[in-house]
Amino acid sequence: MNLAKYQTLVFDCDGVVLNSNKVKTEAFFKAALPYGEAAAQKLVDYHVARGGISRYKKFAWFVENVVPGQIGPTLEQLLNAYAAEVRHGLLTCDIAEGLTELREKTRHANWLIVSGGDQQELRKVFAARDIAKYFDGGIFGSPDSKDTILAREKANGNIKPTALFLGDSRYDHEAASAAKLDFVFLNYWTEFADWTKYCHTHNVIIRSSLL
Repeated sequence: MNLAKYQTLVFDCDGVVLNSNKVKTEAFFKAALPYGEAAAQKLVDYHVARGGISRYKKFAWFVENVVPGQIGPTLEQLLNAYAAEVRHGLLTCDIAEGLTELREKTRHANWLIVSGGDQQELRKVFAARDIAKYFDGGIFGSPDSKDTILAREKANGNIKPTALFLGDSRYDHEAASAAKLDFVFLNYWTEFADWTKYCHTHNVIIRSSLL
């Protein structure tokens, strides 16, 4: 992967920088469990099929379409339960091998996180794990969507041409394409079940490590 030509590298967080996909999948299940295992599994299935979409949209879908009118936690309570479950996992899960080395090799480029995760939560976790220093272009997440963040950061010059997005979901590729960023699919921690077929169909470059 020739990174010398890129002035900006944009990273998804879950499954790219942190091994946190399973952490969040389990947190969705546990948060929704007061509504029963079947309902909780429906939320998990919806979440996994829509990697990179914010928790707010996923829980709103759950409340409106899976458990409308049922007695149980409110949307706010579900979000709080999810956040509590996720916090510990984000602080203890693996960090991608080669992150420090890649930062050294791309000192000419600015780095951004553009994630579906909660922005304030991400900033706290990255600071606590001493990796916020790598992302000099900023750490961004929900409630803004990836499309919104990419458009805004391009418009204000923070994402410079030429830029590369490193992601692990269909939505990452779609958001990168819409923003006219190059894209590499990182498969080492992805939960995207059909990634092989999707990447082949769309001629997406695949890598199994950051380096």
